[in-house]
Amino acid sequence: MKDPRIRPIVIGLFRQAEKILVIEYFDHVKQETFYRPLGGGIEFGEPAQQALQREISEELGAEAVDLEYRFTLENIFTCNGKPGHEIVLVFEGRLADPEMYRQEEINGHEDDGSTLRVVWKAIDDFGPGKCILYPDGLLERL
Repeated sequence: MKDPRIRPIVIGLFRQAEKILVIEYFDHVKQETFYRPLGGGIEFGEPAQQALQREISEELGAEAVDLEYRFTLENIFTCNGKPGHEIVLVFEGRLADPEMYRQEEINGHEDDGSTLRVVWKAIDDFGPGKCILYPDGLLERL
C-alpha cells in the first residue's frame, strides 16, 4: 500500500419519510452492489459542515441546508481490492429544493465527471441478507 492515510470525510443524511438518499456503487472485486450517503473528503482548513455543503453542490448541483452534526464513525474497509480507513462525520439536514424529494432517482456526478446513481432507498431495505449500507455501523444508528 502506497502512503497509507486515515481520511477524514463527511456524509449527509437526507430523509424522506422512511427513506434516505444514497449513492449506488459496485465493488468489482467483491462483485457486490452497495450504498452510501452522499458526501466526501474534508479539505485541510475546511469545516466539516462546509465540506458537506460543497460535496452536495458538486455531486448533485443542490444546496444542503439545516445541517446538524449527529455522530462520528470509524470506517476500516476494503473496496475494489484497496484498503481504506476513514473517520466519518455524519450530519443530518435537508435539500433546499423540494423537487429533489419528488424524484426516485437523481443524476449525480463524481469529480472526474462520471455519473452517480443517487436514489431514495427505504431504511428497511438494508440489513443482513438485504442491501448493503456503508459505512459499517451507520444502519444501527439510523
